[in-house]
Amino acid sequence: MAVQDLIRRRFFPHLWCPGCGHGIVLNGLLHVVDSEGYDPLNLCMVSGIGCSSRISGYVNFHTMHTMHGRALACATGIKMVRPSLKVIVPMGDGDALAIGGNHFIHACRRNIELTAVVLNNRIYGMTGGQYSPLSGTGVLATTAPYGSIDNEFDTVKLAVGAGASFVARTTAFHVAELRDILKKALAHRGFSVVEVLVGCPTYFGRKNKVGGQVELMEYYRDNTAPIGSAKLKERPDLILRGIFVQEERAEYCAEYARTVERVRGETGPET
Repeated sequence: MAVQDLIRRRFFPHLWCPGCGHGIVLNGLLHVVDSEGYDPLNLCMVSGIGCSSRISGYVNFHTMHTMHGRALACATGIKMVRPSLKVIVPMGDGDALAIGGNHFIHACRRNIELTAVVLNNRIYGMTGGQYSPLSGTGVLATTAPYGSIDNEFDTVKLAVGAGASFVARTTAFHVAELRDILKKALAHRGFSVVEVLVGCPTYFGRKNKVGGQVELMEYYRDNTAPIGSAKLKERPDLILRGIFVQEERAEYCAEYARTVERVRGETGPET
């Protein structure tokens, strides 16, 4: 199957703003699905509400568009019922770490085999440019006209602390790295978190006077570095990219199935 067969062409052109980084993530994901030979019939994408959640409308495999912040909860139910499915959950700032924050930390803790792709553009794009838990201090937004005073979550540190067995970060600028990380995340037998730093020229870029998508891409090029890079000696403030955690742990669905078999063995067949 070719990459173009993995998209729902009738829904194009897409509704993302010109320069939005979400399309780059979609492109990378589809190339990984194609190169790794995943059967679309065995894939399911679950999303909530927001610009990033529109990804589920463009892919030509099983999809479920759910409530704001509840994508991981719905994805968990799907995975428990159909553990053979490869389930992908694209999320934005709010879906992942605001209204969806509680679901996020417990999905990490359970280590259920899902791939959560957190598209971090540091703003609420679809609802009008409000600041988010990932915006950071000093960021200008429609709800912070004089600059946000909230400290941001560090998605990677939060995921590691909550117990995710695969945690990575990359950007929309580093396309080859993005594909490589998504490839490893999808193959991982456990809960995978991939944070992708993407640009929002319409709200974040314009409101904070940092320019359009070109300038935002240049920012992620110049202000990030791979884990262990020599650049960190001179620029310890650089945002780290790469795979922070990749561990094999007991997966939730497999443990649940073993528990069911054990109980059936102890109690006998159902009558």
